[in-house]
Amino acid sequence: MTVFKQEMKQNKKTLIIWTASVSLMSFICLMMFSEMKGMVSEMDEMFSSMGNFTKAFGMDQMSIGTIAGFYGVECGNILGLGGGFLASLLAVNMLSKEEGGRTAEFLFTHPISRVQIITEKLIAVFVQILLFNLVFIVFSCIGIALLGEDMNWGNFALYHMANLFMQLEIAAICYGLSSYIRRGGLGAGLGLAAMFYFLNIISNITESAKVLKYITPFSYTEAADIFASGKLEMKYLIVGIVVSVLAIGIAYVHYNKKDITA
Repeated sequence: MTVFKQEMKQNKKTLIIWTASVSLMSFICLMMFSEMKGMVSEMDEMFSSMGNFTKAFGMDQMSIGTIAGFYGVECGNILGLGGGFLASLLAVNMLSKEEGGRTAEFLFTHPISRVQIITEKLIAVFVQILLFNLVFIVFSCIGIALLGEDMNWGNFALYHMANLFMQLEIAAICYGLSSYIRRGGLGAGLGLAAMFYFLNIISNITESAKVLKYITPFSYTEAADIFASGKLEMKYLIVGIVVSVLAIGIAYVHYNKKDITA
């Protein structure tokens, strides 16, 4: 697991800074709930009159004056964007950076197959995403405990599982993309994650754009749907799993055939 250890070491600083920043932002936002709680009726009335904005973030289905509603809308958006960007950041250059950094020749002089390189790098991406989510969940649980609010922990766990799947799907797509890129894929990865996020917002606003939910992995992380029904939108999740498997498969096939320049 030499490659895995090296990737974990190289990305340690980025992972720590990103995880701490996103988790602390969510924690601080969560601490504001006690002040917002006393204005439930005013907030609900205000958001209900904001038309498409209300639909875009699911505030037409749940009250932001409840801990579940506040967490899903406020902290959920921080997690969605922060997690999606991190997933793309970690994966999009994973297979291409050896060429971009002129270290391919050094790597391939070692007795290690390309399949092993792909596998260990992929495991490193997934482990880092998992660590990010574990830290975020710990901060969230501490915040909710300090507030003394009654959270539906089953729905809470389901919501975070959905976000984990979303991040893994984005990472898988960017990982497949990484096998084609030779250098400078960061902008493409972050742009892809942002596109998925806004496609989901558009699909929430416009009924005729509902088909976009089959494209964006954010479709099965809707806090309003999960906290209200206690279940995931399996039709979107299944599509996401299929896309992830195909993207990873493409990474294996193409990288094994790729003419890698030192």
